[in-house]
Amino acid sequence: MKVLVIGSGGREHALAWALTQDPEVEQVVAAPGNPGIAALRPAHDGQTIVCRSVEIEDHDAVLALAQEIEADLVVVGPEAPLVAGLADPLREAGFAVFGPSGEAAQIEGSKAFAKDVMAAASVPTGRAYVCTTPEEAATAIDAFGPPYVVKDDGLAAGKGVVVTSDREEALAHAAQCGQVLIEEFLDGPEVSLFAITDGTTVLPMQPAQDFKRLADNDEGPNTGGMGAYTPLPWAPDDLVAEITEKVLQPTIDELRHRGTPFSGLLYAGLALTSRGVRVIEFNCRFGDPETQALLPMLKTPLGGLLLAAATGKLADQGDLSWRDAASVAVVVAAKKYPSSPRKGDPIAGVEQAESDDVRVFHAGTALDGEELVTSGGRVLAVSAVGKDLAEARQRAYAAVGQIRIKGSQHRTDIALKAERGEITL
Repeated sequence: MKVLVIGSGGREHALAWALTQDPEVEQVVAAPGNPGIAALRPAHDGQTIVCRSVEIEDHDAVLALAQEIEADLVVVGPEAPLVAGLADPLREAGFAVFGPSGEAAQIEGSKAFAKDVMAAASVPTGRAYVCTTPEEAATAIDAFGPPYVVKDDGLAAGKGVVVTSDREEALAHAAQCGQVLIEEFLDGPEVSLFAITDGTTVLPMQPAQDFKRLADNDEGPNTGGMGAYTPLPWAPDDLVAEITEKVLQPTIDELRHRGTPFSGLLYAGLALTSRGVRVIEFNCRFGDPETQALLPMLKTPLGGLLLAAATGKLADQGDLSWRDAASVAVVVAAKKYPSSPRKGDPIAGVEQAESDDVRVFHAGTALDGEELVTSGGRVLAVSAVGKDLAEARQRAYAAVGQIRIKGSQHRTDIALKAERGEITL
């Protein structure tokens, strides 16, 4: 099987690595890829891994590349090209594509659209007002009271949400967003649950938890994610079944009934509130950094799984298989992230940090000649597997300690409360 992976971030590096572990995958082509993907070693005889330069906004160029390599499967990683409809011309040309159509991807592209789908499908979520003027936003903010939850209606790379008790900060964020959602604050721990789907069948992955705030103890600004872990030792045994029944399957059914079937990865961000499970948001692709924690735990071969979803044959797959272990991913970010991350700083120690149990996934890296340097805010995700969260954390942070980037920053408390048994429902 020849697989074309579209994207250049940590999620795409994790996907490319996991695809190489599948013996049915003979070639992985990443477009444009990143230095981490380019440095991947084949896991099976005869396997090749290649990065190809392409502008993923240029749908014709992506289609031409898929035709050139005769791809058996195209995996579109990032949300922006999915919302822009990249999957559509690829499907029309006869390619098996893992990723929703442009219309179905609006489940992430427009939070107002997602709320409408949830209302029609009776999916539990927080109350919200869609506002288009500062006056409407101020009225909604005052109606809910603090803490205020203000969400940009469109794509914002995971940083379009402000949760604050400062009314002026909430109003300022609403004013710069255009159309905005003002939502009720949802209490309780948050959970990320991914589901592979072909538009009818839904196969949930195991749950993860990510950390959006920049600093320890959930302080500082929101980011695209500073780390994640899986599984969740504190979660109820029936959590995945409940979310599949009440959230994932009804949403997929509603999108199909609307004539916009969703095929690909549906990501549900959830709060386990005192009133039960509530959806915070949907994404239309693998989440980052949860993907970097989840994929090293997956035993089911990824290539065959994604191809089954892309070809409407997911019902033949059976349940997913997972390692009896734990995984922790810690993001190493550039200086001044998320406001104005510094670029061009040398990166050292990546090869020394990796081992059989530790993978370093590149997210914001580039080559300056032969030197690896920073090129984005979230530079690396260091992902470690251990027999439990304590061992996975120890391995992840030991590896982080071997990586040297001037002025870099990372959280020191990823999965710490879960390890200590301090998360309660």
